[in-house]
Amino acid sequence: MNTLLLHCRPGFEGEVCAEISDQAARLGVAGYAKAKPNSAHAEFTCLEPGGAERLMQGQRFNRLIFPRQWARGDYLQLPETDRISVLLQALASYPVCGSLWLEVFDTNDGKELSNFCKKFEGPLRKALEKAGRLVEDASKPRLLLTFKSGREVFLGMAEADNQAPWPMGIPRLKFPREAPSRSTLKLEEAWHFFIPREQWDARLSDEMTGVDLGAAPGGWTYQLVRRGMLVTAIDNGPMAESLMDTGLVTHLMVDGFTWKPKQPVDWMVCDIVEKPARTAAMVEEWIGGGHCREAVVNLKLPMKQRYAEVCKLLQRLQDAFAERRIKVAIACKQLYHDREEVTCHLRRL
Repeated sequence: MNTLLLHCRPGFEGEVCAEISDQAARLGVAGYAKAKPNSAHAEFTCLEPGGAERLMQGQRFNRLIFPRQWARGDYLQLPETDRISVLLQALASYPVCGSLWLEVFDTNDGKELSNFCKKFEGPLRKALEKAGRLVEDASKPRLLLTFKSGREVFLGMAEADNQAPWPMGIPRLKFPREAPSRSTLKLEEAWHFFIPREQWDARLSDEMTGVDLGAAPGGWTYQLVRRGMLVTAIDNGPMAESLMDTGLVTHLMVDGFTWKPKQPVDWMVCDIVEKPARTAAMVEEWIGGGHCREAVVNLKLPMKQRYAEVCKLLQRLQDAFAERRIKVAIACKQLYHDREEVTCHLRRL
């Protein structure tokens, strides 16, 4: 189990290779990364025994930016019939696992394989339980089987508390029919990823206030209103009437990069299409200047050197807050509903 498999958004394989190579170098794990364009995954092959496990132990998955999911293991060729027997034989050398996920890559081929996985999971689960290879125990690693095709699978595993919270790193969120745009799912996913569910009532309460910069037509405002917040929506464009009818939204047609609230607010959210450096400077002022306590912003990415650009911007934010002598928790992730962008969450401590 000396290969690390990492899922990602198609087209971002190079960013994953750069990021995992960076982290491996930081931990002193020798190896090399490789990926095919638009394959929705990358691999990091470790050159020393136990390297993949050491890499995963030294890196929290939720601090990685571009990978959606990861697992350490090896590929296995499968026959067209009696796949379960071959899998059981190969898994005999693996530790007993506490849960099972069958995954595919986020490609057209992967989508076609998903039906096979749904049918195959039940019989495989029963066989694994009967053989004592799978027991219901949250403290044990999760067995992650990623099918590249019906005849090739990556036998992987990861600690249950150090991997994606959803299979393939893809949350199953339902688009609310009353939301004015599908961008609403970006903010909902951000809350699921960055804020523990048990803290929602305290950190996303109806006693809070929020600002949505670049709000129109109101996809992100909808999520704030859904939590019962009083919202100031900043945009020169029109807001959805359904949101204005709630009585919770004040719409100001002003510049989102220059406007500031007269009183501090609890939340600032922003999904403006702008150069990432300008957006980062703006959120630095909002958090650092005490205009908000928490923020979720999207940073639109350049066409090249995207990982390097994100690292540069995050370091700039950390340095700026250190200079102001304030403590701010910063997290960044390319979420499933993101496209050519990453989502950042900042919280003043």
